[in-house]
Amino acid sequence: MSGRHAADDTTDAQEAGAPLLRVVGGSPTPEELAAVTAVLTALEAEAAESAREAPRDLSASPSGWSSRAARLRRPVDRGPGRWRSFSA
Repeated sequence: MSGRHAADDTTDAQEAGAPLLRVVGGSPTPEELAAVTAVLTALEAEAAESAREAPRDLSASPSGWSSRAARLRRPVDRGPGRWRSFSA
C-alpha cells in the first residue's frame, strides 16, 4: 500500500475521486483494508491533536547564548601556573 504524502493537497484528491490509499501488492480483504484505514486515521488524529495541544513555542527553550547555565562556572584562581589546570 502507499499513501499520499502529507504535503500533497488531499482536498483536491478527494474532490477528484482519487483514492487516498492504493494497494500495490497482494489482495487484502475488505476487513484488512478497514483495519489499516482505522489505524492510519487514528494515528493522524493523534498527531493532529498533539500538534494542537502543544504548539511549538521557541521562546520557551532558551538558546545556548541566553541560557543562564552557560554563565555558571567555577571561579578562576589566580597565580603562577593556574592556567594549566583550567578546563572549559
